[in-house]
Amino acid sequence: MTQKASKLVIVTEKVLLKKVAKIIDEVGATGYTVVAAGGKGSRGVRSSGQPTVGDIYTNVKFEVLTPSRDMAVKIADEVAAQFFKDYSGITYICDVMEVLYAHQF
Repeated sequence: MTQKASKLVIVTEKVLLKKVAKIIDEVGATGYTVVAAGGKGSRGVRSSGQPTVGDIYTNVKFEVLTPSRDMAVKIADEVAAQFFKDYSGITYICDVMEVLYAHQF
């Protein structure tokens, strides 16, 4: 069985991990995946994503499956409003997706 969903991706600084996760939870998404991230953007080159002293990563990437585009936009808007003036970050949404699942998300 499949279900349509939107996938929200948020790439930002690791220092915001708990705060972004809290917004995702408060808006009502049932879960997310977080991985270490690195790369280059308008604010320069970031960590390659490889562990450094103390296993600290500079950036993280959240992937959030939402049952509606509205929920994804609400999360993205809230994260951007609270953090992207002072911290690096980007969000994007993939609209058309079919999710194979054993449990509803």
